[in-house]
Amino acid sequence: MGFFDFFTQDIAIDLGTANTLIMYNDKVVVDEPSIVALDRSTGKVIAVGSEALKMHEKTHENIKTVRPLRDGVIADFTVAEQMLREFIKMINHDRKWLPSNQRMVICIPSGITEVEKRAVKDSAEHAGAKEVHLIHEPMAAAIGIGVQVHDPVGHMIVDIGGGTTEIAVIALSGIVSDQSIRTAGDELNMDILEYMRKQHSLQIGEKGAERIKIGCGAALPDLDNPPDNFEVQGKDLVTGIPKKLTVSYKEIAHAINKSIIKIEEAVLKALEQTPPELSADIYEQGIHLTGGGALLRGLDVRLSDKTKLPVHVAEDPLRAVIRGTGAALKNMNKYRALLQ
Repeated sequence: MGFFDFFTQDIAIDLGTANTLIMYNDKVVVDEPSIVALDRSTGKVIAVGSEALKMHEKTHENIKTVRPLRDGVIADFTVAEQMLREFIKMINHDRKWLPSNQRMVICIPSGITEVEKRAVKDSAEHAGAKEVHLIHEPMAAAIGIGVQVHDPVGHMIVDIGGGTTEIAVIALSGIVSDQSIRTAGDELNMDILEYMRKQHSLQIGEKGAERIKIGCGAALPDLDNPPDNFEVQGKDLVTGIPKKLTVSYKEIAHAINKSIIKIEEAVLKALEQTPPELSADIYEQGIHLTGGGALLRGLDVRLSDKTKLPVHVAEDPLRAVIRGTGAALKNMNKYRALLQ
């Protein structure tokens, strides 16, 4: 490392609706929920990430929690900038100064608008970046799972995050056909929340719905290795007092079915738009599932039944995008054509 390199900090960022991951020196050094707790009167940041999440849905009138990203894009520019600053400080917790030159590569949804791209770049620059590059999420995910994106071979990536599901057919360093829908992890949580309210007269929060999804969420009502029934606490809408009950994975499969159908339809639409030679490649290679949604029990089987194609769940799907973003940053000359 040269003298001037010591003052340079290259970081890769997966700025997600649900979680933000930052890679520095080939290591994921920040993996935190994308949420900020603020003092209502002063606007001062009280906590970010996991500490802010502990406060979510439990705050009093002096504190509010904000998720600055919605549907994969920045919804609150000021809070997103504050959140980025705080996360970057976590990298430098053992230093009393910040490097003077920060180069960032940030992944973005493939369906993002030019205005939304500008918002991401502006937030990063205001948070201290001197040079900002963007990369599409499905491309980053493909690199992260080891796909040779430069080759003349078609690969289909389905990246299911918190705010968006990104579906892309990739070949020759480009996205040939893609679909970006705002049906993903957050929408599944809302489905579960609504189901509990209607079927059990039980009011739960977003965190409670997320726990149910992780604990017994499933895309199919019949699984070979079903999870145990899951215990849920919330407020009885009839009596107004706390209540506890158990739900089964079959119930949750029913609750989220309409959102899974939307994901299936988007996958089929992307396949319809794919040129025949690349379709032949996908027939051989199969579909690659990444993102937190890839962990939903039975989703790979359901998609395989629907498309009649093999479906592969990536190893450590939650970190596929950040691994690919980090690789693009480290090998910028190799992946220059993919960066914006």
